[in-house]
Amino acid sequence: MPKALSAWPARIDLLQSLSGLLLVLFIWAHMFFESSILLGEDAMYQVSRMFEGEPLFGKPYPLLVSAVGITVFVLVAVHAILALRKFPSSSRQYRQLHRHMGAIRHPDTALWYAQVITGFCLFFLVPTHLYTVITQPENIGPYASSDRVWSERFWIVYALLLLTVHVHAAIGVYRLAMKWYAPSGVNATRNRARLKLAMWCILGFFIVLGTASLLTYMRIGYQHADRAGERYVPAALHTEDS
Repeated sequence: MPKALSAWPARIDLLQSLSGLLLVLFIWAHMFFESSILLGEDAMYQVSRMFEGEPLFGKPYPLLVSAVGITVFVLVAVHAILALRKFPSSSRQYRQLHRHMGAIRHPDTALWYAQVITGFCLFFLVPTHLYTVITQPENIGPYASSDRVWSERFWIVYALLLLTVHVHAAIGVYRLAMKWYAPSGVNATRNRARLKLAMWCILGFFIVLGTASLLTYMRIGYQHADRAGERYVPAALHTEDS
């Protein structure tokens, strides 16, 4: 009798897909919260205090931000470990892959390879960002974040992270849709094209939103450079003090 196939490869694949989906949803939500700076310093201040639990507990607890950062780091590590099993493991395999890609010129294979490259970059960029979030949760706010972006030159890391994480996420969602909801039937080609168009639209939207947010943090940081380290005080508190 033929040997029964193990279900574990399918379970691991499902876990990789679920962890990737959770990370994408977090990244997109995080991008919207970060872009609150576009609505003004007060809006970003309120968002940062919300994540520190001030509306619920009456005062901020920055350790809550650290806890979220640690959770995300663990999820990233799990996802990376599961994904690595599909990466080429030697220079010989990479050469074979390049020859194969050059011969067939398959667009979805090129997208998968873009995920490999961006995933490798994220291996270095994500821990750099999360280390700051976990160890300095109190340094998140309109001025503190802007000072880090401009005065501490973190805009370089964030610009690279912005591009790589959203390319990785957008392609990942497209590939998840193709894996678990592959278009079929007479409209398969049209639906596949629509999914790919949606991928590019989502990618473009978050790149534009993220770039506008980063430039705003850079502008505030530049204007605040001579007072770097000073914390933001919202307009409402200024009014109460006066």
